[in-house]
Amino acid sequence: MTAAMKKSLFTLLLTATAAVAFARTPAPTDESAFTGVSASTGIPAITNVPASEYPKVDDQHRAWFRLNAPDASEVLVDICSKKYPMTRDDKGMWSVVTEPLVVGPHYYALVVDGVRVNDPASSAVYGCGYYASLIEIPEGPEGDYYRFCKDIPHGQVRECRYWSAIEGRARRCYVYTPAGYDKGSKSYPVLYLQHGMAENEEGWHTQGRMADILDNAIASGEAVPMVVVMDNGNCDYSFGARPGESMQDFGASFEKVLLEDTIPWVESTFRVRTDRENRAMAGLSWGGKQTFDIVLAHTDKFAWAGAFSGAIFAMPGADIASLYGGVFTDADKFNKDVHLLFLSNGTEEGLGGMALDKIFDGAGIRYTRYVSPGTEHEWLTWRRSLNEFIKLIFKK
Repeated sequence: MTAAMKKSLFTLLLTATAAVAFARTPAPTDESAFTGVSASTGIPAITNVPASEYPKVDDQHRAWFRLNAPDASEVLVDICSKKYPMTRDDKGMWSVVTEPLVVGPHYYALVVDGVRVNDPASSAVYGCGYYASLIEIPEGPEGDYYRFCKDIPHGQVRECRYWSAIEGRARRCYVYTPAGYDKGSKSYPVLYLQHGMAENEEGWHTQGRMADILDNAIASGEAVPMVVVMDNGNCDYSFGARPGESMQDFGASFEKVLLEDTIPWVESTFRVRTDRENRAMAGLSWGGKQTFDIVLAHTDKFAWAGAFSGAIFAMPGADIASLYGGVFTDADKFNKDVHLLFLSNGTEEGLGGMALDKIFDGAGIRYTRYVSPGTEHEWLTWRRSLNEFIKLIFKK
């Protein structure tokens, strides 16, 4: 791939990442909550902070915003770069209603006299390299797979800290343990699940709703019980923020940390199986790239891999022998060693990731492709991708 091609693909990736929506774990609300609610009234968004009436969402999927700012001259709502000017009443209350929004989480900010600020009435999540406001437009019953279900057993998500000898500092990760973990003595397979560029280890637990996704899939028997580790991929800022850092170096330090610090700590702290057959890795966007970089260089340690909208830089016609140290040159060996190579994307992404399919098809590499209908480079794509991926791993 030429430098120009890499720059073009990476620019597209950055653009998509900057426009992504982020979600915080809300109450299990869906469109049925709008029954009997008028469009002019709406209901408080499920991503509001406690006791906040606004923002609201109505049955047309419009969002209603208010801000008390009597001294402001101009206030806008900026939803993924789409700006909505707000109107001031005689008491200094600013308000606006948007056009209908697509279902799912939407990242937004208030712009007060030219200054971007978070909405004090909404939850804030980490994404795009900072904490941002969030509003979620609820799906219908099709979103039940990531909603809390009161009728099933639930696992736990633990915030953990451990010492990294490589970095000489404490690191933070989140660890999901399945229902029943604390009551038994059995060991579990483990999935290392990575965030994307300018996100951090909070993302899959908050924006991704992974605990509810795992709980529901395990309770239904579609996924085997597993431990999931969500660590910081050392890419929790936007590429270019550190002068002189190359694309190849961005987040690359995580590989050594994962292999020499994180995995040994996990295996000495939690009841997880320690063989490659019971170790998987997956990630979204840049975390998908890290998954490919790490797993394909260490198939002796991992048997399952997933890249959700992965930042995989491969062009049609690429020499497969030049990719990932030649791991794909012996298709029979690769297909035997890697039980699942999972690729996914949203139909509206346009990132070119499906170029890999032609390369793999031509080389006889076995893989699974999932396509999320109607979604872009966003958390709804990645929630769906995780839901599909976990149903396939640790099964032979």
